[in-house]
Amino acid sequence: MGAGSRRRLRLAVLGPMRAWCDGTQLALGPVRQQAVLAALALRPGLLVSREQLLDGVWGEKPPPSGRKVLPSYVYGLRQKLDAAGTVPADSVIRGERGGYRLVAAGVQLDVADLAERVGGALRAKASGDPAAALDRLSGALALFDGEPLAGLPGPYAEAERRRLLERLRTVQLERLECLVLLGRFADALDDIAALAASHPHDESLSALRMRALYGSERQAEALNVYQDMRRRLSDELGVDPGEELQRVHHAVLRQDDVRLLGPTAAHSTAPRAPAPATAQPRPQPSPSSPSPSPSPSRQAINDLPGDAGHLIGREAELAQLIARTDPPPGAVSIVTVDGTAGVGKTALVVRAARELGARYPDGCLFVDLRAHSTQRRQSPERALQRLLRSLGTADGELPSDLEELTAAWRAATSPLRLLLVLDDALDAEQVRPLLPAGAGSRVLVAGRRRLAELDADLRVGLEPLESAEAVSLVTHIIGEERASREPEATQQLAALCDGLPLALRIAGSRLQNRPTWTVEYLAGRMAGDEHRLGELSVGNRSVEAAFRLSYDHLAPEQQRAFRALGLTPTVEFDVLTPSAMLGLPSPDTERILESLVDTSLVQEPRPGRYRLHDLVRVHARRLAEAAPADAATAHTAALRLYLGAARTASDWGPRGFPSGPRPDEAPFTHWKHAETWLDAAGGELADVVGHAAALGETDYACWIAEALVDYFVRQGRYHECQTALEIALEHVDEATDERMALALRNSLGYTAVHQRRYTQARTCFTEALDLGRRRPVPWEEARSLTGLGALDLSVGEGDRAMRHATAAVEAARRVGNDWVASMALVILGLTHYFGRRNEEALACFADAYTHAQADGRPRMLGRPLSCAADVHLRLGNHGEAKGLLREAIHLVEQAGDVFLCARSLTRLGTAELGEGNPDAAIALHHQALLQHQLLSPITEPSYDWQEMDIRSRLGRAYVAAGRIGEARGQFQAVVAVHRARADRAATATATATATATATEGITRATGRGDGR
Repeated sequence: MGAGSRRRLRLAVLGPMRAWCDGTQLALGPVRQQAVLAALALRPGLLVSREQLLDGVWGEKPPPSGRKVLPSYVYGLRQKLDAAGTVPADSVIRGERGGYRLVAAGVQLDVADLAERVGGALRAKASGDPAAALDRLSGALALFDGEPLAGLPGPYAEAERRRLLERLRTVQLERLECLVLLGRFADALDDIAALAASHPHDESLSALRMRALYGSERQAEALNVYQDMRRRLSDELGVDPGEELQRVHHAVLRQDDVRLLGPTAAHSTAPRAPAPATAQPRPQPSPSSPSPSPSPSRQAINDLPGDAGHLIGREAELAQLIARTDPPPGAVSIVTVDGTAGVGKTALVVRAARELGARYPDGCLFVDLRAHSTQRRQSPERALQRLLRSLGTADGELPSDLEELTAAWRAATSPLRLLLVLDDALDAEQVRPLLPAGAGSRVLVAGRRRLAELDADLRVGLEPLESAEAVSLVTHIIGEERASREPEATQQLAALCDGLPLALRIAGSRLQNRPTWTVEYLAGRMAGDEHRLGELSVGNRSVEAAFRLSYDHLAPEQQRAFRALGLTPTVEFDVLTPSAMLGLPSPDTERILESLVDTSLVQEPRPGRYRLHDLVRVHARRLAEAAPADAATAHTAALRLYLGAARTASDWGPRGFPSGPRPDEAPFTHWKHAETWLDAAGGELADVVGHAAALGETDYACWIAEALVDYFVRQGRYHECQTALEIALEHVDEATDERMALALRNSLGYTAVHQRRYTQARTCFTEALDLGRRRPVPWEEARSLTGLGALDLSVGEGDRAMRHATAAVEAARRVGNDWVASMALVILGLTHYFGRRNEEALACFADAYTHAQADGRPRMLGRPLSCAADVHLRLGNHGEAKGLLREAIHLVEQAGDVFLCARSLTRLGTAELGEGNPDAAIALHHQALLQHQLLSPITEPSYDWQEMDIRSRLGRAYVAAGRIGEARGQFQAVVAVHRARADRAATATATATATATATEGITRATGRGDGR
């Protein structure tokens, strides 16, 4: 900023967007104006074009007057941030060449503080000082003030919000590990418990919990944590625990104190007694003044049935039902309880009624409306006749007319204060005539449907029991001794019953009646969906019969949809999947889904996402399989949808898949839309491949596995990628598409190269080439040669890399595969670059860019630009390099490629330094560090290398600026990262070679840009 506007300015994005000037907080104006500031602040010192700002803040629908709105927002920000009288040329926000730049000098940014604190913490931890690391990590967490960029609109804010939340999680995990290393196990367990509910599949969290439990001398509990996570991953995601969690498990079994607790905690002689378990008291109703006594002329009535079994795991819901609430004067309180068949609604409302009974002096009445029963449904007329007789107010014959009965009921109940329980209600029309008229009365309504038409004071939805509660119920039924003999089988049985109390009670009853059966034997009989529901039947109680009664009450379109939902490839889904399966428009499908949610047959765990309980899904699938023609149509439509999404999202482009069905134009009109849809599927995508294989749809299993490769690899989800490919490869001999035998091997090789598993990669590519000689597939030959070229380059064999890459370019051009041609040309260009053949390298990168333009994917376009900039930096063409890097940054930001963005930013800093602008260079290197911190050191193979590269460049910029102390700090950080990396390498292998070090990062060049 200019001399007249030097102020101490601080910006915060780790929470709501805020700014302070000289310690005074500033009002930043409208949220979109704040979003503009955030887009500039998170790129300090970097020119941000107007197009980038419009796209980032407004997305695909910028305002018609966007070119005019944007300057007005910038003007508003300048008025807030600049000193009075500051001219635009000296403003903290400078306008230049079609965009705006936030001047970094004099501006303090909380994400920069975060990066420094976390970097210092990691260095302290690597040097063996967990106490100092803990202090710095705690300071880093203190910078967060809620959700980052809270409330700010636009795609850019949303993307940064997700990345910063991921960064928060990483800092939390690092801090937890420091607590373990310091022996503060109780503190670690408390903090882990606070995080666990929102991260049920986080293996890192489970590993830390196991270490803390072990340190607390609770080894058995630590082992149970592993078993619980293993089952959860298998049941819900279809995967095994990762290597880190398995290592911790083995260390607990070996009692490896140093591996689990670190040298400091492991050698501590202080005993660590396990924390005592505490039982949570059941909530009790609050005291109040005594209830009035019943009228002396009449005895209080109690029609409640006997308590329906042992109530487990419903403490929270029971507390809600019995909490004392004062309805408005003259009003009747209505409370509804809904849930799927067999979830325990009747048991809960009866228990609640017994707890509440003393508050209602004129009696407790119970009516089973039998909406879902084999008996005749209770009509309102019959229910009213029974209720009137229960009150003893009916003299002689009662009327049969509903209006007359309703009038008599209201007259009889108007002076009374009653508790009325209506069980198994069908709809509001069945309930309304039965509502009593007495002020202060309460009605508890239980039913499978959500009675939205009733004006309820409280609605309680029941879900199946959690795992521990389900095991407790089974244990209560079969006895502690029997369950303790087979703890794992008891847990398996509870899981097979999906936590459904009816299923658990039936299973327990079968074991009660068959003392010679083991729990494992019954669980084995229930293994496999085809036997599961059949085993859950005893006497006249049957889980499937209960579900069937719910199904029979559905309208025909609901029944058709319910059957289709049993065939969805994933447990959770949005409206697009059933829409494709049913062949209906999305609005119509959503309407049907919401109606099924109201019947409690379908869950909606979060807005727009649906699922079926496990047993309900088994029932729906059995119904669907009874109509095989409809089932086949639905299966194919669902698989085609996933195939279309995966191919559309892939950077390989629509022409990158020469066989199989072409992606439908709808519903994915853009690769971002398809990628976002796949993101929502989470860890279930590999299950889609398994689902297709299980159905005998081998071609679809292979096509989908291949199409997901690029998507998985870009996100570092190598385990899922390998799982999907291996599932497909097991069945590839059954595929009619002969290309798949080669394509899946090439895809496995591509994944292995990114994981630096070079031996496996070479085997896969070589096998594909050998198969191609017997059964030529030119398309796959080009991919095999490209993979071998990338592999050769990664291990330093430049001559072989050039031969393979040159052959790959020729083969790709023959078959018209622009993605392979572009990748092979980048590899060829890097080979020339490392051989210092600069002109040849530039020609290859320019050719690669031309091929990438065929599909226009921003990541593919940004990669050769960033690589070409390296050549210009070597030649001293800093202006040329800056132009290429700015364009590359703009492209990879669109693609969300954090690695390539950080790589390009730090090289842009080097270009600025080459032109004599050290302050601009420093700002860009810090921006690169901010981007780098958003990567995961676990899934990003070049994480350490890139950090050393950025800090080395930043250190040189500090030297040029005369800031020697800060330069020393950066170079020391490089040494610390290098030592930590060397220590890890020494632990993993004692034979690290100079070649591996020299070629570190080249794989990223072939996948996301040159790592050098």
